[in-house]
Amino acid sequence: MVHSEKHRLGLPIVRGLIWAFGLMAAGALILSLILAFSGQKESSLPTAAVVIHLIAAILGGGAAGKHSGSKGWYAGGATGLLYALLLYLIGFLGFDRGFHMSALAAVAVAFAVGAVGGMVGVNLKK
Repeated sequence: MVHSEKHRLGLPIVRGLIWAFGLMAAGALILSLILAFSGQKESSLPTAAVVIHLIAAILGGGAAGKHSGSKGWYAGGATGLLYALLLYLIGFLGFDRGFHMSALAAVAVAFAVGAVGGMVGVNLKK
């Protein structure tokens, strides 16, 4: 059976997004437990959130790249891009965040990090 290019790359991107959002949720849970049960201050939250998002984007991109079998940079980059855009959309619609140039930079970084994850993921053995 011959699959279209759109179908072959669409499913890995969805799988990568599921991984990315799952890792983000796990990271947020771990971070909240650390804040609740330790002396960690809330002032460290922005740095920790950036680290969690970078890890989620690179591992989500890696999952997309591994599942795609080829064009890992494309699947991973698209995963990182969509991950960042969905986060921005949630912030815009749910929390009334406006557009800032830092959001555009975050989307570009997420694309690059996801693409690197996809390049690594496509070269991992299944």
